[in-house]
Amino acid sequence: MSSVPSPGLAHLLSHAERRLGLRMAAVLAEEDCSVEQWRVLSIIADGRGHPMTEIADQALMPAPSLTKLVDRMVAGNLVYRRPDSADRRRVLLHLTARGRTLHERAAHRLLTDQTRLLDAIEDQGDLVRLLARLTAALDHEPAEATRDEPVEKILPVS
Repeated sequence: MSSVPSPGLAHLLSHAERRLGLRMAAVLAEEDCSVEQWRVLSIIADGRGHPMTEIADQALMPAPSLTKLVDRMVAGNLVYRRPDSADRRRVLLHLTARGRTLHERAAHRLLTDQTRLLDAIEDQGDLVRLLARLTAALDHEPAEATRDEPVEKILPVS
C-alpha cells in the first residue's frame, strides 16, 4: 500500500490563489472590471500618482502588458497620465473621477466577498497576518531550509 504525500505549501498556495483569482474575477465582472484593472486601480487609488515601473511591480505584470492595459484604461476614462513634476522624463498614473467611482464600488464588493469567505473559515485575521509573514520570509530568507527543520525556524513565531 503506497502512501500519497499531502500537497505541499506551494501547491496549496497556488491552488488557493487560482480559486481566489477566479472568485475575484466573478465579483469584479459585476462592475465590468478585470482583476488586472482592479490591481492598477488599487495601487493608484491613494491619489499620489505612481510611475509605470512601480505599478508593474506591484500589479505583478510585465511592463508591456501593463502599458497595453493602461492604454485601454485611459481610453475608458478610468486613469490618466501626467508628467512627474520632479522628473519630467517620468510619467505618473492617476485615477479619473470615473476610475475612483469604479474603485470604490469594486472595493466594496470585494470587501463584502472577502469578509464572507474569511467568516466561512472562521478566520480572525490570522490568514492575512501569516501570509504577510510568509511573503516577508520569502523575500529575506535564503532557500536553504530543509524539510526537517521546524516551521518556527523558517517563520519565527512572534
